[in-house]
Amino acid sequence: MSDHAPAAAGTAPEDALAAALSGDPGDPAGPAPGDAAAAARPRRSAATRAAILTAARDRFAADGYERATIRAIARDAGIDPSMVMRYYGNKAGLFAAASEIEVRAPDLTHVPRDQAAARLVRHFLERWECDETLTAMMRVGVTNEAGAQRMRGVFAEQIEPVLAAVCPVPEEAPTRAALVASQILGMALCRYVLHVPPAVGLSHDEVVAWLAPTIQRYLTAERP
Repeated sequence: MSDHAPAAAGTAPEDALAAALSGDPGDPAGPAPGDAAAAARPRRSAATRAAILTAARDRFAADGYERATIRAIARDAGIDPSMVMRYYGNKAGLFAAASEIEVRAPDLTHVPRDQAAARLVRHFLERWECDETLTAMMRVGVTNEAGAQRMRGVFAEQIEPVLAAVCPVPEEAPTRAALVASQILGMALCRYVLHVPPAVGLSHDEVVAWLAPTIQRYLTAERP
């Protein structure tokens, strides 16, 4: 099946089926007032989207962007391919949604200078353990160029400005961000993707104690 955008809604039986299953407002009459099924549709729609994105991240990680197909992702999610197209339009739109990451980096200008690295490490540990998208995109990033490019963009857009605000040589922020990433992403790879036993077994305090001194040097040292 092609990964291009589908024809206009209503041109195929599966489109009508997808609209009915997804709860999209394709029926001008809409649900009858008080219809109990109407209340369940947003929840069903959200669950369907979540299933699609989970399947997409796994498939992109396993096959890479070029080889992954809408049909395979839909099969993994247990739905009709037309529903994937209805929600996301095409494979590019699906990949953009599946790789959307917000790291919510803390404002280090309000943190005591000598505690900046510890705050950053602890923040990423907490984010990684409450947002499966980060782990999924780590897997995608190490298996194909599209995922790697997305991860690079996240660090350039969301991490470099945070570091530039606290490092003593702002123009070195991209280099320092790469050094910080080598520690944070390296631990994330070992702890959440490869599940290396010693890395998995470390408590948050232990990870902070080991990584923070090195990251603190990357953040605030005047020179290597």
